[in-house]
Amino acid sequence: MPELPEVETVVRDLRPVLVNRRIVAISVGPQLLRRPWQPEWEAKLLGDRVTAIRRRAKWIIVDLESARRLLVHLGMTGQLTVTSAGCPVLAHTHVIFDLDGRAEQLRFRDVRRFGSVELIGDETALQAFLAERVGPEPESLDPQGFALAICRSERPVKAILLDQHVAAGVGNIYADEALYHAGVHPQRRGRTLTGEEVERLRLAIATVIRQAIDNRGSTIRDYIGGSGLRGQFQNQFYVYGRTDQACRRCGSPISSVRVGGRASHFCPLCQPVHPRRKQRQRKVPSTTRADLCSDLSQGSTRF
Repeated sequence: MPELPEVETVVRDLRPVLVNRRIVAISVGPQLLRRPWQPEWEAKLLGDRVTAIRRRAKWIIVDLESARRLLVHLGMTGQLTVTSAGCPVLAHTHVIFDLDGRAEQLRFRDVRRFGSVELIGDETALQAFLAERVGPEPESLDPQGFALAICRSERPVKAILLDQHVAAGVGNIYADEALYHAGVHPQRRGRTLTGEEVERLRLAIATVIRQAIDNRGSTIRDYIGGSGLRGQFQNQFYVYGRTDQACRRCGSPISSVRVGGRASHFCPLCQPVHPRRKQRQRKVPSTTRADLCSDLSQGSTRF
C-alpha cells in the first residue's frame, strides 16, 4: 500500500502539470471503487480549475477554484498520473479527467479497487472528514504527546505506529524501518519503552520518511509516481522484505514475525525483544549505536 512518501511523491510530480488546468470532461468506468463515484459530481466539476494539490496523511487533496476539494486515496494499488490523451487507456483505469486543450488527461487507475476519488464540498467539510481519520504528521509529532501514546499502551509498538491517529501516513514499510533505526523490537509493548527509546523512535520516523521522499518512495509492486516513474527507496531497506538476509550493521539474519496481522521485519541482535537480557547474553557491536546516532542525525527531519 502506498504510504506517506509515495503519496507525497505523486503530489510533487503532479503539481507542475496539474495546477491551473481546467477539467473539461470526465469519464468513469463501470466498476465501483471503495467509495463509489457519484454521478452528480460530474456537473459540479466541469469547467472548474485546479488551484493547488497537496497531501494529508495518505490522502491527495486537489483544491479547486470553486472551493470544492477532490479527494483521492490510492488504496493498495492506485495510480494517479497526468498522461497524454493519445496514450492507450490501461485496464483498471476507473476515472479520467480531460484537461483543458484535451491533449492531456488526469487518470486514476487501481487494479484492486481499494482506492477512491470523491468530491468534498469545502475546506470545512474536508477537515472534518480528515479529523475523524488521521492524527499528526510524522514531522510534527509532539514529543510529549507521542510519548504518552506509546507509553500508556499495552499494544505492541508496531501496532501503535500503524494507528493513523498516532502518526498519520506511516504504514508497514516505514514502521519496520523506523523501529530498526531506533533499535526497538516490533513486539515490545508500548509501556515497556524507556523515554530515550521513545524519543529515538520519534526521530527515526521523521528521518526515514524524509529519506524515502528524497528517493521517490518505495516501489514494491504497483506503485509509480505522478509522472510514471518508480520509487528507489526499496534499494535502501535495512529490514523490510529482507527476511533471512544479513543485517547491514551486524550481519545477523533478518527475522520476521506477525504483529497485528502484519508481517514485521527486524534484526534480533540490533532490536532485542528483551534489551537488557539480550545485551548480557551477547554484546551489541560498539559500531551499532554509533551508526544509529549517525543515521538519525543526518539532515533535517522536516519535509
